[in-house]
Amino acid sequence: MASSSVASQSRAAGPNEFASDALGVEMARIGRAARAAAAELATASTAIKNAALGAAATALRADRAAILAANARDMAAAQGLTAAQTDRLRLDDGRVEAMARGIDDIVKLDDPVGRTLATMERPNGLRIQRVTTPLGVVGIIYESRPNVTADAGALCLKAGNAVILRGGSESFHSSGAIVASLRRGLATAGLPQEAIQLVPTRQREAVGHLLAMTEFVDVIVPRGGKSLIERVQRESRIPVLAHLEGNCHTYVDGAADLAMARRIVVNAKMRRTGICGATETLLVDRRCTATHLPALIDDLARAGCEIRGDAATQALDKRVKPASDADWATEYLDAIIAVRVVDGVDAAIEHIRRWGSNHTEAIVTEDAAAAERFLNRLDSAIVMHNASTQFADGGEFGMGAEIGIATGKLHARGPVGAAELTSFKYVVRGAGQVRS
Repeated sequence: MASSSVASQSRAAGPNEFASDALGVEMARIGRAARAAAAELATASTAIKNAALGAAATALRADRAAILAANARDMAAAQGLTAAQTDRLRLDDGRVEAMARGIDDIVKLDDPVGRTLATMERPNGLRIQRVTTPLGVVGIIYESRPNVTADAGALCLKAGNAVILRGGSESFHSSGAIVASLRRGLATAGLPQEAIQLVPTRQREAVGHLLAMTEFVDVIVPRGGKSLIERVQRESRIPVLAHLEGNCHTYVDGAADLAMARRIVVNAKMRRTGICGATETLLVDRRCTATHLPALIDDLARAGCEIRGDAATQALDKRVKPASDADWATEYLDAIIAVRVVDGVDAAIEHIRRWGSNHTEAIVTEDAAAAERFLNRLDSAIVMHNASTQFADGGEFGMGAEIGIATGKLHARGPVGAAELTSFKYVVRGAGQVRS
């Protein structure tokens, strides 16, 4: 519980606001509670963690009306959002059920904690094992999407971590309602409710406090736009597992099956334009410009997509607007796509290396050699052959859910699920050995 002085100062500052000194006290309280909860979770059995998760999924379903009412408050207060941002913020019955099903899927996963990754027998008789352990306390900073609240809370719990969630201001009430359901699940299983905490204010200063809480927080995971990621990487005194922007590409090779390419391209761009796995740039081999590109342009335009293209693309259809260099580097998260004609697979690779964000790239082709060249020579977190980039998702990878797509190269890469939220330690067993 917050101290009376903190509570009174927060009331003086207004609803969900704290005076600057009180905010620091409140964040430290949250950190201490998370550290204590993490110590208990680290040794919790698989059965107890799964019981908490199962109860949380049940609570989400039971609390659906309250969650949707909270989301309606957020939607009513939202100002200046794009259509894609509004879509990310909106919840409905289906999306609440999808959150609950995601937790059900996490229950079914093997426990990532306590796995033996390697065993070594030394000549002196020492037996050394590398064993997975929780990270400890994870701070997650994210924007808009309230479903991240459920995914992040459940995944951290499965991996034995306590989590401090700092959701987007737009989704403040939605995230609060979801966290309340998750904490009911923890209480039902006898685990500390402080294992899942939501920063109780929209104040930006709270992020600064969280990024400096080295005594309490072990890892920061930011998920959002470029400005958020840059701020976290610039200011954090805690290791960062970054989810960077998703400037994803689909390359249609000269040996692509046209019907397949049409299905994949429209799905990759238009299924949900506001997710990080949506294709933002379409590259088309010059060899199939005449046979493939007109149909791809027409499909996208009919689906309501704005097309910005190079000169070769513009020449094929008057609906294509001119693309600038900025378009090749843009994550639109909207019904807009940049299209460029390239001279084969190597030119596609060169374009992606220059303009991409190392998130997800796909090639559509029946040429196995071209596919392998594309998959092997690109170093993005996810590379695909004959599949939509919208499959760049932890749930689709069998992880139950994800807290983001890590595009860096340290610790975890690609979808970050429960297994990626662990570290390891070395357990050494001897029989009285001493070192000479």
